[in-house]
Amino acid sequence: MATIGDAFMQCSSDAGSVDMESSQYSIFTPPTSPKVAAGGPKHKLITEGDIQVCRLNHTRTIVSKIMNSKYLRRWESHKLVLDHSEIRSTTPVGFMEQVVSYSNIEDVHIVSRWDIGNKFCIRITVQDGSILLQANNAYLRDQWLHSVQWKKHIYRYEKLLKNARRPEVLVKEIKNLIDVSLATPIQDTSVFQFPLELISDVLQLHNTDSISRAAHENIIIALSPLLENNHPTQEICDFFSTHCKSCPRSSLVVDLFTPVVQRILKHNMDFGKFPRMRTFVQEFLQALNCQNDGTRVVQGFIENMHGPASTCPHPRVLSNLVAVCLAAIYNLYEEKKNPMQENMFQSEFDTVDWESKLLCYISMMETMAEFKDWRYTLGSLLQPIPFPDDAIADSVFTSNLKRTIKRIAGDQVCEVHQTVLGIREGKEGWFHLYCPGGIACDDDGQLWGVMLESLIRCCCRRKKFLQGMTKMNGPVMLLSLRDNVAAMETLCAMLEMEVIESQDMKMQMITTLQTTGDGKRMYAELCDRQIALRELQQKGGPKKLTLPSKSTDNDLAKMLSSGSFGNLECLSLAFTQVTSNCAHELIKLPSLRYLNLWSTQFGDVGLQLISEHLQKLQVLNLCETPVTDKGLVSLAALKHLRKLNLNSTSLSALTFEGLKEKLPSLQECDVRYTDAW
Repeated sequence: MATIGDAFMQCSSDAGSVDMESSQYSIFTPPTSPKVAAGGPKHKLITEGDIQVCRLNHTRTIVSKIMNSKYLRRWESHKLVLDHSEIRSTTPVGFMEQVVSYSNIEDVHIVSRWDIGNKFCIRITVQDGSILLQANNAYLRDQWLHSVQWKKHIYRYEKLLKNARRPEVLVKEIKNLIDVSLATPIQDTSVFQFPLELISDVLQLHNTDSISRAAHENIIIALSPLLENNHPTQEICDFFSTHCKSCPRSSLVVDLFTPVVQRILKHNMDFGKFPRMRTFVQEFLQALNCQNDGTRVVQGFIENMHGPASTCPHPRVLSNLVAVCLAAIYNLYEEKKNPMQENMFQSEFDTVDWESKLLCYISMMETMAEFKDWRYTLGSLLQPIPFPDDAIADSVFTSNLKRTIKRIAGDQVCEVHQTVLGIREGKEGWFHLYCPGGIACDDDGQLWGVMLESLIRCCCRRKKFLQGMTKMNGPVMLLSLRDNVAAMETLCAMLEMEVIESQDMKMQMITTLQTTGDGKRMYAELCDRQIALRELQQKGGPKKLTLPSKSTDNDLAKMLSSGSFGNLECLSLAFTQVTSNCAHELIKLPSLRYLNLWSTQFGDVGLQLISEHLQKLQVLNLCETPVTDKGLVSLAALKHLRKLNLNSTSLSALTFEGLKEKLPSLQECDVRYTDAW
C-alpha cells in the first residue's frame, strides 16, 4: 500500500512533468510550423463531446497535494461544450459547476507520462488550479487539445484585432492569426473561414483609406495563403477592389490576385448572391488592362483560364466570364448616362479611360470566341442580346463586337451559328441587327453575308427559315448584286420552295440573279431542276421500290435518275448505307407514302428536310437510326402520318408526348428501347 510520502512524491513528480511540458505547448505560440501541421495527423474540430474531468487546486498545503495525487484523484463524466468564449458542461455540477473562460486559461498541454497507464490526458491550467481532461485514446486526446487551443486562439485574436488602433499592430496581429490558422492540425472549414470573417469585420471597423499602401500590401500578402482554397468575403473583395483601383500596376495584382480570381471563376455558382466578388473580378481585369500591352495581358489571362486542351475542364469559367463582361458593360453605359453620379467624363482623359474599359470587355469576348468548345455556350448567352439599348446604338460597341459575332457565325457547327438568330419568333438576333440597313451595320453587309452563308448552307436551308427571309428580300438582293454567292443561293432557294407569293417580287428576284454570271448560272440550274421535277410528276413509273442492302447515296441518286418515279408510293432503304444527303433526292418523290429507313445513317438534317416536303407520308420507319429529338420534333409537320417506328433511337419521353399531341392521324408508334418506353 502506498505511503503518504509516496503520494506526496508522486504528486510533486506529476507537477514537475507538467510544468516542463507547458513551455513546449504554450497557447500563445503555434504548436507546429505550417509545414509540420500540413504533414501531420489532421483532427476535426470538436465543439462538444463526452470526456472524463478532474479538477485540481494549487494551494500549497500537504493535504491538498495528497488529495490531488493520482491515488486519491476522482474523475467525473461530463459533456463539455466549447462555446465561443468559454468551456462549459451541459450538467454544471461538481468540477464543472463554474464555466472556464478562455481568457482565464493560462496554458493547455498534454500530460504524456500518463499514457502508459492508458490515461490519455490534457491539462488546462487556470488561475486557481488545473482541469484534467481524460480521453479514451491518444488521437481523441490530441483532438481535444487542438480544439481547445484553437478556440483559445480565436477568442484572443478577436479581442486583439477589434481593439487594435495602430495600422502596424493590426497588420502584425493579422499575420499572427493567419500563421496560427495555417499551423493548426484542425481540419475544418471554420479554421479558414473564421480568420477571413474576422478580418472582414476588422476592415469594416477601420477606415481602410487611412491605412498606408505598405500596410495594404502586407495584409494582402498575409491573406493570400487562406485564399488558395477559399473565396474572399464580400468585405475582403471590397478591400482588394480598392487596391486594384488605387494601385493597378502593383506586382500584387498579378502575383497574388490572379490565383484568387482564377478560383472564383472556376467555382463561383452565382454572382447574383456575391455582387462585390464580381466587382473585384472586374477591377482585377481592369488592373491587368493597365499593364504594358494590357489588351494582350487580359487575352492571355482568358487563354490561361481555358487551358491548353481543346476542351476547357472547368464548366463554370465561361459563364462566369460572360457574366462579368455583361455586368461591366451595363455599368459602363449607366455611368455614361449619369456622369454626375460617378463624376465621369469631366475631361478628355476620362472619356478615353471609359472607352478603354469598354474595349477590354469586348476583347475578352472576342478571345472567348476563339475556342471552339466555348462558342456554342457563348453564342447562347449572347443570343438574347443582353446589352443595354445604349450599347446597341453605340458604333464603338457594335463595330468592335463584330469580330466576336463573326467567329460565332462562321462556325460550321449548326447549333453554334444558329445562335445569331433570334431566340423566338419576333425576337431579333444579331442576324437582324447587322442586316444592311440595320442599326449595327457599318460594313455594307459583309458580316451579314458571313451569317447568311453559314445559315443557308446548313440545315437552316428549310422552308421555315426561307419564309422568315421574305422580310429581308431587299438586303438579300442588294448583296446578290454585289456578287455575294450566299445571297444568290438564298434567292434561288426562295424561288424553288415557292415562299414568295408576289409575282412582281419574284420577277425582281429573277432579274437580280440575271445581273451576275453566278446568278445566271444558278437560275438556269434552278429552271432545269423545276422542269425535271414537273416531268417526274407527270410521268408514271413503279409504285414500289426496294434498294439492295449496302446501297449508298450515290446508288440511290443513280437509280432515281434512271427512269420515272413520279408514282412511287413505297420506298424501302432498310439496311443500306444512305445518309441525310439522300434527302435531296427523296423530296423529289411527291407521291411517297411509305418510307423505310431501318438501320441506316439517316439523321436529323435529312429528317428535317423530308418533314417539310413529303407531306403525304403515312408510314415512316426510323428504327436504329441516329436521329435525336432535334430532328424528331420536325415530324409534327407530317399530319397524315399513321405508323411510326422509333425503336432504338434517341427519342425522349418529352418529345414523344409532344408528337402524340401534334400528330392527329398517328395510330401506331414503336418506341421500344428508347427513353419513352
